[in-house]
Formats: sequence, C-alpha cells, structure tokens
Amino acid sequence: MGQQADPPSEEAPGCRVRWREGFDLDACVQVLAEVHERDGYPEEWPDRPGEWLAQPSLLAAWVAEQEGNIVGHVGLNRGGAEDRAPGLWSRRTGVPAEQAAVISRLFVSPAARGHGTGALLVERASFEARRRGLHPVLDVLTTDASAVALYEHLGWTWLATVDQRWGPARTVTVHCYAGPVTPGPPRGLSGR
Repeated sequence: MGQQADPPSEEAPGCRVRWREGFDLDACVQVLAEVHERDGYPEEWPDRPGEWLAQPSLLAAWVAEQEGNIVGHVGLNRGGAEDRAPGLWSRRTGVPAEQAAVISRLFVSPAARGHGTGALLVERASFEARRRGLHPVLDVLTTDASAVALYEHLGWTWLATVDQRWGPARTVTVHCYAGPVTPGPPRGLSGR
C-alpha cells in the first residue's frame, strides 16, 4: 500500500490510530460483526468479510485501538463505478473525478463509541488523501443518521442525495459528501 510515516500529533486520550496490518483483519472482522449485529452495517453481510475490508481499490487502511484492542476501522480507496461522490464532486469543482479518494469501511465498536474514535479515523483517512494530492469524498446510506451527523459535525459538504446500484436487482439511496477544503489538524495518529 505504499505506507508512509504518519504526521506527528498528539494521541487522543485512550485511543490511537495506526496503519492496518494484515494480521489485524481477524480482529477487524470481529468488530465489524458486532457493528452489523447492532446497527446493520454493512447492510448486507459479505461472504468474505476480510476481503470486503481489503478490497482491490484500497489505497490504505487504519485501525483505532484502545488498550491494545482494535475498536475501529477506516479505508481509503480509489473511486469505483458504484461510487457516486467522486463524479458529483468533480462536476461541482471542475476537477477530474480521478483526483478524489473515497473514504469507506468506517466502523467503530458499539462499546467504544462516544469518545471521538470515528472522527479520528475520518481525519486520518482525509489526511492521507490530501497527502496523496487527492480530495476525500464518501457515500453514506441515508438511513445511517449517526454517520451523517458525524460527517456534518466534521464540516463535510453535502453534494447530493442519489440512488446507488448495489448489484443487478438492488438500488439504495445515499448522501454524497466532500471533505472540508481546509481540514483541521489530524489527532490521535501514530506511526507503524
């Protein structure tokens, strides 16, 4: 994945964000299963959840840890045909869609919520997108009110609400967002 050192910063109390390693996938799948059970994310449980987290378009991924345990995850990807936010962002800014990076696979353990972990993960992925000369964007299901609230709290700009194809017979409605033009400094980051 071409991993670089993280920028220097202070860690958030009790939480650190670091690059995801291959050996982290089993723990990530466990947390994802907890999130799926509680919140229904992902809406359709993948046949191979480890592969779902390590999709081919992945540029980088991070985990959040508390007391040595993985409690969250986020990925940064090149946009695919199913992603609507890169094209919407491109039309709004006049910048080619290839200069956007999609934040995806964001989840935090239900037991670890309320401490800013999701925000730390989003900030880390956004920082990496910008470090690569890309602008962070994302799609989120309209029914995921807590995620929508997080992105809006972090200053993300709503681009549109659109339908997105999930396979040949399924369409869902998503909100598309673009990251802030002037982000705040990343927090809670650590090196490898």
